[in-house]
Amino acid sequence: MLRVRVIPCLLLKQGSLVKTVRFRRPAYIGDPINTVRIFNELEVDELAFLDITASVEEQSPDLDMLQRIADECFMPLSYGGGIRDVATAERILQIGFEKVVLNSAAFDNAQLVTDLARRFGSQAVIVSIDVTKGTLGGYRVVSRSATRVQAHRPVEWAREAERLGAGEILLTSMEREGTWQGFDLELVKAVTDAVRIPVIAHGGAGSLGEFGGVRSGKQLRGSLIHVQITSSVQGEGAGFYGSCGLLLLG
Repeated sequence: MLRVRVIPCLLLKQGSLVKTVRFRRPAYIGDPINTVRIFNELEVDELAFLDITASVEEQSPDLDMLQRIADECFMPLSYGGGIRDVATAERILQIGFEKVVLNSAAFDNAQLVTDLARRFGSQAVIVSIDVTKGTLGGYRVVSRSATRVQAHRPVEWAREAERLGAGEILLTSMEREGTWQGFDLELVKAVTDAVRIPVIAHGGAGSLGEFGGVRSGKQLRGSLIHVQITSSVQGEGAGFYGSCGLLLLG
């Protein structure tokens, strides 16, 4: 029997919550502080905040906003976006966040993953891997909100992230993100089979019924799966701002 943890994943842009489709067309959906209060009432297990423009625009994390989020939030928190050094990560963890998420920074300075893992423990470090399909159908890793194509393949980079000291991988299919077209299970299985650390599968869920399909674990038994809906769920007994996820522990 798989244990389920509910982990909403919320996208930030210039201090507001947004929804995207295939990493494009960010649309305003709410205020982060008010949304934290909603999820406090729903008693979710964790909240993840990802700033989708901080790295592209060379911005630093908005520590004042993150402090307000941490002060309001009753559950564990993770944050990604604009983290380029140990000092910034340490400040975010001191504020009250339990984990930091690295994407572009891991490519720019892979040693940062190791430095953070040694300083704070692997459990505090998530490496985010964004994946798209190339013109010939092969998977490619992208960074900086999909504006830069990396030389690594997803499996190769996931193994390297684990070797560097990451405690989890956040794996996002760009083609499925925000589309409600279902998960890229082929991609998720390839990566979960290649590493021993938890893999958070992200992008493509369209209904709460799909959570049950992944929860059965037929293709992905024993892995850790975060099923994200990058919009509100309607007509199925719940409505959320942003996204809703499940983390399945085998």
